[in-house]
Amino acid sequence: MSELCYNCFKPKSACLCSFTKEIDPGIKFVLLMHQKEAKRQRTGTGHIAKISLKDSEILVGFEFEHNKRLQELLSDPQYFPVMMYPGEEAWTAKKEGFGDVLKGKKLLVLILDSTWFCARKLIEHNPFLLKLPRLSFYGDYRSIFTFKHEPRPEYISTIESCYYLIKEMQVNGLCPADVDPEPMMNAFKQMIKFQLQAENERILGIRPNSHSYDAKYNKLREIPTFD
Repeated sequence: MSELCYNCFKPKSACLCSFTKEIDPGIKFVLLMHQKEAKRQRTGTGHIAKISLKDSEILVGFEFEHNKRLQELLSDPQYFPVMMYPGEEAWTAKKEGFGDVLKGKKLLVLILDSTWFCARKLIEHNPFLLKLPRLSFYGDYRSIFTFKHEPRPEYISTIESCYYLIKEMQVNGLCPADVDPEPMMNAFKQMIKFQLQAENERILGIRPNSHSYDAKYNKLREIPTFD
C-alpha cells in the first residue's frame, strides 16, 4: 500500500500539496463529508478544497443534526449560514438583495462532500439542512472530472463547487477580487492526470491491476493537458 500524505490524503507519489496554496475568499466553507467518502480518498476532492481554503473545515459523519461543531457554527452570530443546494428559492451571487441579506455577516457555506447517491442519503437523514437558506449557481457548469461518471452532466465535484462559487461571488462584488482561486483547479487537474496515468500503468502492467475483472478498465485513457 502506498504511503499516504496526511495533508491532501493522496499517496505521497501523487501528493498534490505543491500544486495548490491556501487562499482566503472571505467565505467559510464547511464540507459535510459522508463517512464512506472519508474512506475513499483516491478520487475525492474534499481534502484538496480543505487545504486550499483558509478556515475551511471537514465534518465527517452521517447524522449531523446533533453534531456539536456544526451546531456551534450554525448558532454563531458572525455567520450567515447557507446550504449549497439547488432550488427555485435558492440565493445566487447575482440575485437581487443577496448582498443586503448578509448584513455584514460572513457567509458560511455548507457543501455535501460525497457521491451523489450518498448525498441523497445525507439529505434524507438530515432534513434540517434544507430548512437553511439555500445557495446555488447562476451559471451552468460542466465538470472536468471526466473519468468519474455522474448521473447528470451538471453535477460537479466539491472543489469545482467551491471554485465556481468564489468566481461568481467575485464577479458580483461579494468576494475580494484579488483572491486567486486558480491553484485549487490546478491541483484538481493534476489529480486527474495522476489518476489517469495510474490507470494506464495498471493496464500496461506497470503497477498491480485492481480492475482486471472489468473490461471498462482495460482501455488506455488519454491524459488531458487542460490547455
